[in-house]
Amino acid sequence: MSYYVCAALIIFVSCYAMIISERVHRTVIALFGAMLMVLCGVISQEEAIAHIDFNTLALLIGMMIQVIVLSQTGLFRFLSVWAAKKAKANPIRLLLSLSTLVLMCSAMLDNVTTVLLTVPITFTLTRQMHISAKPFVLAQIFASNIGGTSTMIGDPPNIMIASAVPELNFMSFVSVLFIPCFISYVLTMAIIVWVYRRDLRCEEKYRERVLNMKTGGLIRCPIMLRKCLLTLGLTIVLFCLHGQIPGWTMESGTVAVTGASLLMLLTMPGRTEQLEKIFAQVEWTTIFFFIGLFVLVGGLEVNGVITWLAAQAMSITQGEPMATMSTILGLSAVMSAFVDNIPFVATMIPLIKNMGAMGYADLEPLWWALSLGACLGGNGTVIGASANVVALALARKEGFSVSFLRYMKLAFPLMLLSIAISWLYLWIRFL
Repeated sequence: MSYYVCAALIIFVSCYAMIISERVHRTVIALFGAMLMVLCGVISQEEAIAHIDFNTLALLIGMMIQVIVLSQTGLFRFLSVWAAKKAKANPIRLLLSLSTLVLMCSAMLDNVTTVLLTVPITFTLTRQMHISAKPFVLAQIFASNIGGTSTMIGDPPNIMIASAVPELNFMSFVSVLFIPCFISYVLTMAIIVWVYRRDLRCEEKYRERVLNMKTGGLIRCPIMLRKCLLTLGLTIVLFCLHGQIPGWTMESGTVAVTGASLLMLLTMPGRTEQLEKIFAQVEWTTIFFFIGLFVLVGGLEVNGVITWLAAQAMSITQGEPMATMSTILGLSAVMSAFVDNIPFVATMIPLIKNMGAMGYADLEPLWWALSLGACLGGNGTVIGASANVVALALARKEGFSVSFLRYMKLAFPLMLLSIAISWLYLWIRFL
């Protein structure tokens, strides 16, 4: 084993271990590891830059900006109160209404932003009704991860896969992932309602409090809201057109940044202070984490480590489609439940590509197995996805906490159920 291979493995494994331990912020570790790759000669500066997927970064930044501007309009608060009133403040109907709202928003917007905006409103509603917020928060966590799985832009792993595999466009993700996500969502909500059926009861006098809440004035800026919906709708239409029109060459990152820049042009021309606030809220730590991660994986790739791993995977499964797909789906789910799914997916993408280069016939089922496993696996534990961590942190501020094991006791079997549904669906559709 050469010096460069050894150095690449030591740096990558050490960084991965540090990221899992959470002793140092993952962005700092990823960037420092990336610089070590360059300084130790594992990868040249030119190769490092070439391995950074700027399309993924552009897609993330563009969608983040659109969500940040949209959140300032008050739309999420309006929708939550409106959903509660439509549900007649019935606890079960309210849980399903709010969870479905989170599901739909997470399919098109950032998961973390969605729960940040909906969970506090959920606490307001449950306090008014004198019922436990626990089943509502848990349902919204599951809904956010399932919703994010269903589209190309809903979850970072899907964004990364779409960028790496241009033939998988927006409509491909929706057409393939909608059915397993929908079935998983319906069964998950049914089980949560059954498990917490005793907590989902409310006296009539408290229901009246929610029914008397007014939706007027919750939309702070109707003009800005219309502009946000216009640009978001245009962005999604362009996503849908990608791959449907012969000769269409505009990548998803270009579409997202076009929508974001158009929105800023329409809402804040010449307003320097507002513009600076928008850019200050972009999750730059996530963006730079991706940059460091791309270079770390690039160090493995240029030194043949990824190719070697692909060969080992091929030898284990003998290239048999069912065994290979099942292995990737199961491994992705279990790994993503306990470690960050972003570095895992970043490692798996070139590995699957190398399997194709070695003669594996049809890679498409493997991409969908990776997507479903990595995204739905996040539901399995407290640390499985960023939305889980954020929602439960908000819950602690409200006075109740869910331990790692208590959460896992409910969530891990639900995650396995969704993976079993995904496995059956992929087997029927592709194999």
